[in-house]
Amino acid sequence: MNLDNMFKKTRQMVGKNYISLNSSRPEGPKGLLRKCNKCGGAIITEDVKKAHYICPKCGGYFRIPAYRRIEMVADKGTFVEWDKELQTENPLNYEGYEEKIEALQEKTNLKEAIVTGKAKIRGNDVVLGVCDGRFLMASMGHAVGEKIARAFERAAEEKLPVILFACSGGARMQEGIVSLMQMAKTSAAIKRHSDAGLLYISVLTDPTTGGVTASFAMLGDIILAEPNALIGFAGPRVIEQTIGQKLPEGFQRSEFLMEHGFVDAIVAREALNDTLSELIELHAQKETEIESFRESCPEESMYNNQEDCTVSEERKKLTAWERVKISREKKRPTGMDYIESLFDGFIEFHGDRCFSDDKAIAGGIARFHGMPVTVIAQVKGRNTKENIERNFGMPSPEGYRKSLRLMKQAEKFRRPVICFVDTPGAFCGLEAEERGQGEAIARNLYEMSGLKVPVVSIVIGEGGSGGALAMAVADEVWMLENSVYSILSPEGFASILWKNSGKAKEAAAVMKLTASDLKQLGIVENVFPEPCQYTADTMYPVLKLMEIKLKSFMKKYGSMKAEELTDHRYRRFRDM
Repeated sequence: MNLDNMFKKTRQMVGKNYISLNSSRPEGPKGLLRKCNKCGGAIITEDVKKAHYICPKCGGYFRIPAYRRIEMVADKGTFVEWDKELQTENPLNYEGYEEKIEALQEKTNLKEAIVTGKAKIRGNDVVLGVCDGRFLMASMGHAVGEKIARAFERAAEEKLPVILFACSGGARMQEGIVSLMQMAKTSAAIKRHSDAGLLYISVLTDPTTGGVTASFAMLGDIILAEPNALIGFAGPRVIEQTIGQKLPEGFQRSEFLMEHGFVDAIVAREALNDTLSELIELHAQKETEIESFRESCPEESMYNNQEDCTVSEERKKLTAWERVKISREKKRPTGMDYIESLFDGFIEFHGDRCFSDDKAIAGGIARFHGMPVTVIAQVKGRNTKENIERNFGMPSPEGYRKSLRLMKQAEKFRRPVICFVDTPGAFCGLEAEERGQGEAIARNLYEMSGLKVPVVSIVIGEGGSGGALAMAVADEVWMLENSVYSILSPEGFASILWKNSGKAKEAAAVMKLTASDLKQLGIVENVFPEPCQYTADTMYPVLKLMEIKLKSFMKKYGSMKAEELTDHRYRRFRDM
């Protein structure tokens, strides 16, 4: 099953049934027969353990002990623990703290609230860290911070990815300011690991709060979350007491975090191992394999059996305005149609890490003939409901910030970037201005000009103004025959210059916005012919040509050094 489809089914599988933080016994059940503290149903302990610690009656999630979690994700017999004997001291001489630690060590058979070490996941070496909520609610004291920092340092030395399962009540009060310093320590260690070009996947489980949320838990290149997990900085009770208001249902849960742009995906526990495996594989691409792709990628297309698409004399005579209308047709293929048809194993990532997840832009990782790539598309809906959800393909600031986040991630992991442009323009509402629409677009132009990986942008429908350009600062820009790319819409052009938006047809004729016009002006490098009735069902001839051009593009620009790429891109726009 496509991993993105797994993500979409998560809510159906689990709903809001995560065993809550306030439950009397939230940890895994002990004994032969227990009572689920979510639904009250009688459950057999061994059945729950075999079923990913999920209640068979209500689908509620139990918290998983650290070693059991490792057994569930790591290849059998491959985990080697690091720093097992490292344990905390009592830096503040807090009364009763040492006795509390000793009692927990005896009860849980843990020295501290996190287990770290090296393992294999489907044959790939990784560093694992797993917090255990049974030990002082996995609060972060000196020992926890030290073990995390050492894990990232050693991972950097051995050039390994890190997967860290967060579960914590936050900073450890008994260690005061020493606990606070662990936030800075762990963050600095993660920065060094990241600067080495290495992958960090953070998995948020119930609960992830306080200083842990404000440090290592939210710093992953990719942030996953289990369904309905409590995730937040200040706890809900603290917030309610502070502001004197009742919080909305679902506040600070995984779904809330994803809607607000802070989580890439919510993954059902049953699908987590497959998801982690695929993500690790996508980031394990060796330079020799990339070089092999450049040298041996075949020129033939998977669409060879489809009819070719040639431009008829009749279609050559279409007016600019007629092409504008064709570019806006509802049945025209959307950005998602291209992603689903041209690439394998697409995994969508969500959110700008600042405010929201703008559905007008979709992006993530996929494979193109086995090679990992980052794909980003401005997406219109296929029907009225989808159009409303995707804001008719008009991105807000958070959409552009999401796309830039994915591009910078691609740069870190040396993945080519393919953008599909299709927007009437950036959203111009009040809220977009409040959140910095102009700055978000400008930042994209600025950063894309210097990306150290190949970038190609393809205008597949409307290319409206700066809203389109913010995804088209590329090494090459391609267009479909009946797509358009312009300073703004013909209606807007006519309204501004002629004070009459009704003259849109005349405006289109003078704007030089068609693909052939822009090819002659040197604005675009390639134009793809289209079938007469262009829909998702008739797009194969276009895909055939596009696939071949993409292979050629990857070979040409993939062999360039970073400095050559950025210089080529600079000269491309400098000479316009």
